[in-house]
Amino acid sequence: LESRWNELKDLALSEVEFEKLTVEAQIQIFSKLTTTLRRNPNSRETIRKQVDNYSDSLITALNEFIKDAQDKLPEEKSNIVVIADNLDRIIPLEKGNDRTSHEEIFLDYSSQLTALNCHVVYTVPISLAYSSQATELRNIYGTPQVLPMIMVKNRDNKPYSQGLDKLKEVIEKRVHLVDPRIDIDTQIFDSQDSRIELCAMTGGHVRELMLLMQSVMRYIDDFPITTKIVRRAVSDARDSTYRNAVSAEEWHKLAEVSVSKTIPNDEDYRSLLFRRCVLEYREFDGEGNPVRWYDVHPVIEGTPEFKSALRDLTNQ
Repeated sequence: LESRWNELKDLALSEVEFEKLTVEAQIQIFSKLTTTLRRNPNSRETIRKQVDNYSDSLITALNEFIKDAQDKLPEEKSNIVVIADNLDRIIPLEKGNDRTSHEEIFLDYSSQLTALNCHVVYTVPISLAYSSQATELRNIYGTPQVLPMIMVKNRDNKPYSQGLDKLKEVIEKRVHLVDPRIDIDTQIFDSQDSRIELCAMTGGHVRELMLLMQSVMRYIDDFPITTKIVRRAVSDARDSTYRNAVSAEEWHKLAEVSVSKTIPNDEDYRSLLFRRCVLEYREFDGEGNPVRWYDVHPVIEGTPEFKSALRDLTNQ
């Protein structure tokens, strides 16, 4: 590590001597590289090339840090789990040789990603998990565990109360950190119907739930949240985000998904999954086996383009 540091420390903008640093401090300095990557886009390529040259040194430092942490675990704890979150949000970019940035990260750099001496959970883009590279991904990491959306309606488009109640629990856990006495359906929302409408429009996507809650908060001066405010937040998400995420030739594809509750396994539909225009759900058949099905994001269902495509399909 010391022999590599002179080339890295200028990039991290830190005047330190590496051999004098503790393991914790070494990791903190490497973390500065990540911060620099985010704040200085013009430095990204230079820094990445340098770090890429010495990835083995970084892995060595991380494993030393992991070993030190494992040695300090309480007696009742046996191992460490590292969760590398938000990697599923990485935008797929063509890298040449028919490879995308997703394949480059998770397949071409798999030896680095699997080199940490602890359990690691990587969040993988769903479009990669369902691509032609799925078998290679499984050979390297094992079978990917796909987390479906929380069902807010069933295949017959009837509300699914158990799923809606789970989303209510998510809101409650956040709110009750402030005051456990607060009632969600009378003090945060003006009625149960307002809360259910907001939860239903998330499609069961927890991140969408947080985004819609943040949006409604911008439109109120005080609680409770009314149905009118919920619909304003949904309309904002529809017009500013999801409507722009769908190209002209994709509306009929979304209409087909809405009717069939299935998707062909091709790049166009994997892209719709990646953009959360199509959401995946799971339910169990009579023998207790999980069955996948798909539906259009509820926010998209309110767009004129989708309604028109759905009418054209059902009138054929």
